[in-house]
Amino acid sequence: MPTERVEQRKAVAAAFGKQSIHFDADDSSNSVLQEWRRKIYSHVNRFVKPNSRILELNAGTGIDASYFAGLGHTIHATDISDGMIEKLKEKASKSFGRITVQQVSFDQLDKVEGTFDYVFSNFGGLNCTDDLGEVTKHLPRLLKKKAFVTLVIMPRITPWEWTWILRRKFTDAFRRLRKEGALSHLEGERFYTYYHSLGEVTQSFDSRFCLLKSEGLGIFSPPPSAQNFVKRFSSLASFLSWTDSVFSGISPFNRWGDHVIVTFLFNEKTD
Repeated sequence: MPTERVEQRKAVAAAFGKQSIHFDADDSSNSVLQEWRRKIYSHVNRFVKPNSRILELNAGTGIDASYFAGLGHTIHATDISDGMIEKLKEKASKSFGRITVQQVSFDQLDKVEGTFDYVFSNFGGLNCTDDLGEVTKHLPRLLKKKAFVTLVIMPRITPWEWTWILRRKFTDAFRRLRKEGALSHLEGERFYTYYHSLGEVTQSFDSRFCLLKSEGLGIFSPPPSAQNFVKRFSSLASFLSWTDSVFSGISPFNRWGDHVIVTFLFNEKTD
């Protein structure tokens, strides 16, 4: 593996390890995140079958794994960060065996065993790689016939960030368009975030995968980092959120936003 990717992986693991300490508290207190999770769950629940076996990538502290376990699914939750794995194991110990945990990077899925009905990755974890093909190439071996894959990923176009032009933050407003990625700072660590268009996401899958649905998330409405805006202009924030719900599934808005929710169907089981 190239040295740059090794260093990227170390920095990502260190940053999210530090964040794991307060991750759950931050999540539960953020109204935008809570609304977005509800929308993501609604999307997934259209496709996931009862009693599915789910492989979750970059599972974090296990918030989503716990939700799906509560619905009767079994989840194999994976993450690279020591801190996140520790929190995951705490939740798994209370899941009556519905959650299993493995510390592994999303580009090392050759180390994962078994087959799954569903693969799920939430909130831009896969934006830490510049090559989604290094992730998706492993999926056919892990998927049952007619399995689903849902990725919640950060695209290149997000109208909300264009408003930064009004504050003369031109570099920030168009950072997602950089093919070489944008330098991110989290918990004192530095790593690159790579933004992927819907076309790039689709191209990372081979011909056995069929795109079923894409929805924009946070197209016009403020992102989780804009809690002050939401509090100060609650009526406007609610209106923008309603606007998102109207346009989120319509092209081209279904490929725009702070994140997009993308689901694929796997049409063939390979040996």
